[in-house]
Amino acid sequence: MEGLVGTLLPLIAMIAVFYFLLIRPQQKQQKQVREMQSSLQKGDKIVTIGGMHGIVDSLDEDKIVVKAGDGSRLTFDRRSVREVVEKSNA
Repeated sequence: MEGLVGTLLPLIAMIAVFYFLLIRPQQKQQKQVREMQSSLQKGDKIVTIGGMHGIVDSLDEDKIVVKAGDGSRLTFDRRSVREVVEKSNA
């Protein structure tokens, strides 16, 4: 019985370390990204995953229309937004 506990204890400790140092922080980061993407509003200045900077022109459930600096409008999936640079005042 002592041999079994001595064998399993390091394995359980290793799993706990992986969970608290790797898995849990990644889950928190994914949750923050989902919340940011769901709280987008018209007028927000954003950066897409591809590096395009623009302003949110319109939104629907899973797509956004981004107005680029030259006035062109491009449609993206909501999940392609990497960060909000500046929130709109509206």
